[in-house]
Amino acid sequence: MRPAPTILHLDMDAFFAAAEQAAKPSLRGKPVVVGGLGPRGVVSTASYEARRFGIHSAMPMAQARRLAPNAAYLVPRFALYRTVSEQVMELLGRLSPLVEPLSLDEAFVDLEAGGSASDSPSARATGERLRRNIRAVTGLTGSVGLAGSKMLAKIASEQAKPDGLVLIEPGTERELLGPMTVRTLPGVGPATGEHLRRAGMLTIADLTEAGEDELVRLVGKAHGTSLYRMASGHDDRPVVAERETKSVSVEDTFDVDLHDRVRVRTEVDRLAERCVRRLRESGHSGRTIVLKVRRYDFSTLTRSETLRGPTDDPVVVREAAGRLLESLDTTGGVRLLGVGVTGLTDYTQEDLFAQAAAEAEAGAEVEAEPDAGTVADEPGSGPPLPLPPGADADVIAEALTERHWPAGHDVRHAEFGAGWVQGSGVGRVTVRFEEPTSAVPGRVRTFRTDDPDLELSEPLPLVAHPPEKP
Repeated sequence: MRPAPTILHLDMDAFFAAAEQAAKPSLRGKPVVVGGLGPRGVVSTASYEARRFGIHSAMPMAQARRLAPNAAYLVPRFALYRTVSEQVMELLGRLSPLVEPLSLDEAFVDLEAGGSASDSPSARATGERLRRNIRAVTGLTGSVGLAGSKMLAKIASEQAKPDGLVLIEPGTERELLGPMTVRTLPGVGPATGEHLRRAGMLTIADLTEAGEDELVRLVGKAHGTSLYRMASGHDDRPVVAERETKSVSVEDTFDVDLHDRVRVRTEVDRLAERCVRRLRESGHSGRTIVLKVRRYDFSTLTRSETLRGPTDDPVVVREAAGRLLESLDTTGGVRLLGVGVTGLTDYTQEDLFAQAAAEAEAGAEVEAEPDAGTVADEPGSGPPLPLPPGADADVIAEALTERHWPAGHDVRHAEFGAGWVQGSGVGRVTVRFEEPTSAVPGRVRTFRTDDPDLELSEPLPLVAHPPEKP
């Protein structure tokens, strides 16, 4: 524990949904839900307006639609979210060299290491300045927690939501934590929480009163000791600037169970290609290929194969995933497939057998890769849509398996300019033409899905910045 609240935790408020509201004037102040729009999709983020209906992250999208049928339901636009996240992380980097990102919208910062704060007044001033800068640069809001430890800083930011700042003064930790539920502590999930409840421990104060020996008896030495220290307000974990990537994976949930073995293999091949693309983007290669299959009865099977050396070769990953698939029974139907690579390194060991296989494949007649400027559709689903440089190919490609024009994504029309997709179906796509800087909600028009004047476009900046002075 530090004697001053110089560890900052930032958590952007309803990040994905807030970014969509900032980008679309017609949705500001209205319920917005971002996530998978298929029958088996789940909520990724809900705006605060949508949360009033009881909608929350990880909720089935079908349930969310029943709770708020008139909300706006949008497909994620990760290209936009990554851009905004980079802007936020750049602001955090100005405060300290020790910034530990946890996700696109969340990070710890060691203010003491950057000389940004040394006591409570300077920490509060830094936190308020950060919130102002984030709003000015991104147009979005973030909540800030300040404390002498990572655990307490995260708890403080949660209390600050939305759009606030909470500072926990050193020495007040036990008083603050006492009435909170045991689930507030890191590492206390549903199973541990239920185990503690059965032992009569509902609050953090109950844990400290029980004592370390009793917690060790209940949950084991390592977990019990850690639990008691955290309940007492002790957390010595440092802010770590570099967090090692342990795995890269992709998965898809299907609206209808897959029964055709050929279709299942095709989907595995497609997932393997996407996985390798992300693997290469991260600058890694890996030794262990993992296949995940969730069957019709919700049973989940995982198989893995460890190679002789690390690889980022799509042929090697695809063939390994195919071999793993052959060992599984999928006759009852498959609802989810996933392909991952673990055992990551930052180099690739040449594999002569893989190279020979690749050369043999290159000599045979194979299906051409999609051009860099397009996203390939499923067979029979029409011509590919134009894809601009920098757009999120993964998200758009996934969405196109369900619809040609993903709800919420940016488009541009030759006559009407920039807009976004409100919905599509029966050969038509409805677009609202407005930009983040529009003063009023834009007009709505409907087009044929194959209209040559309409194309997918890059996300527009959420905030209009004046040109830099020479």
